[in-house]
Amino acid sequence: MEIKWYIGLSVALFCTGIIGVLTRRNSIVVFMCIELMLNAVNLLLVAFSKMHAASALAQLTPAVVSDAQIFVFFIMVVAAAEVSVGLAIIIMLYRNTHSADINFLNRLNN
Repeated sequence: MEIKWYIGLSVALFCTGIIGVLTRRNSIVVFMCIELMLNAVNLLLVAFSKMHAASALAQLTPAVVSDAQIFVFFIMVVAAAEVSVGLAIIIMLYRNTHSADINFLNRLNN
């Protein structure tokens, strides 16, 4: 497959995530849209890594071709930590307000 298909899919996923973050009020849906944007970036990094590896093999030059995959691994580790902290915050929000609406966060200041 050509790289343009991966770029198009990644842009579509990222734009869907941005639209979801900007339009939704439910904190769980917003959280899922943020994860969708992270996965779109991961897809793009792996696609460019694959393209770079194919061009390096065609030129028969020694190159480190797994740099982007290492970045993707670290992004996934950070995303897993983000999920655990974010879900804990959402659960505590729901316990205090009995709603997952983001607008209730403004009321927690008092």
